[in-house]
Amino acid sequence: MAGNKAVSLIGVPTDVGAGHRGARLGPEALRIAGLPEALALRGVDVRDCGNLAGPVNPWQGPVDGYRHLDQVVAWNRALMQATRAELEAGRLPVMLGGDHCLGVGSITAVADWCRQQGKALRVLWLDAHADFNTSAVTPSGNVHGMPVACLCGLGPQALTAMGQHSPVLQAEQIRQIGIRSVDPEEKRLIKQHRVDVYDMRYIDENGMKRTMQAALAGIDANTHLHVSFDVDFLDPQIAPGVGTTVPGGVNYREAQLVMEMIADTGQMGSLDIVELNPLLDDHNRTAELAVDLVESLFGKSTLMRD
Repeated sequence: MAGNKAVSLIGVPTDVGAGHRGARLGPEALRIAGLPEALALRGVDVRDCGNLAGPVNPWQGPVDGYRHLDQVVAWNRALMQATRAELEAGRLPVMLGGDHCLGVGSITAVADWCRQQGKALRVLWLDAHADFNTSAVTPSGNVHGMPVACLCGLGPQALTAMGQHSPVLQAEQIRQIGIRSVDPEEKRLIKQHRVDVYDMRYIDENGMKRTMQAALAGIDANTHLHVSFDVDFLDPQIAPGVGTTVPGGVNYREAQLVMEMIADTGQMGSLDIVELNPLLDDHNRTAELAVDLVESLFGKSTLMRD
């Protein structure tokens, strides 16, 4: 179970893939909100690896459909190497982002490690956005809108072939939850590649319990579960500290149920926490909420449960 594992926190202070400045401050906001101490109080062996180093955000326009591609690649390569090192040490890597372009580096490392270990991989993508844009359809060129497409082999070779295998993932390995903002051409790509998306309409119609039962179906003891938690998954009324707020998101109780049901599987082996932007927050309350939810991922519950 994740709660019994040794955990390594990897700070990745960059907003190089985003459209707003500030996500680079996310790792410190999570630390200030008490993430290391909260996990330690749960009996988790926590090692804070500090922050990775990488190029500064040049804050330039898109070139050939991508903004800051070289810098995005550099940060993701550093994260991939750091993530792989912690997995090989038998520890559960927790990436403190940083924007969601970093999902390429963390998940590439996890996928390579799973292949080496003979384990199945399931990725839960908790997000308001599908992040399945390409350079041909992106309205902005921001790479934080492209990581799922890159992981599925659609994107620049520097990102799609960063690891030992390309594509990194098959679409059927991904479950997206909480989606409520998808660009018009992105919708066609999602349908074409048959990405498994549980959008807010699905959640409204079926409830979060049935949604999570469907998203977690088929997970067994040989499955490595990677959770990629974009804070804009949450409704902005409870989590204002993000650069890409979309109304109508997941509420507090729904989010707690998501995290508790993931914890119940006992199979979470890696975690991303991304897109927290303290510059847009209110007294760090989004970071504090994120810490609260991550505690639930590591076994916090109201009652002792079997």
